[in-house]
Amino acid sequence: MVKKQICIVNLEKTYDRPFSELVRTACQFQSRILLHYGTKQVNAKSIMGVMAFELSEGTVLTITAEGNDEAAAAKALEAFLTD
Repeated sequence: MVKKQICIVNLEKTYDRPFSELVRTACQFQSRILLHYGTKQVNAKSIMGVMAFELSEGTVLTITAEGNDEAAAAKALEAFLTD
């Protein structure tokens, strides 16, 4: 299992549809990918979950990936949310 704590940067300025693009990025991997913020947890492959999560610039969250490609999955989501 890989866990990474990140701070979201430029999400809405960089992407036209950040939530759908985040889910599309997560769906490229076989690993189970979860986003954690406070007491909330959401599957990164669920568009409804991600939309309800209310991600915005400056939010500090934890990415958890578990599976065969967990390191690559965590790295890809980290890059998506912080670049």
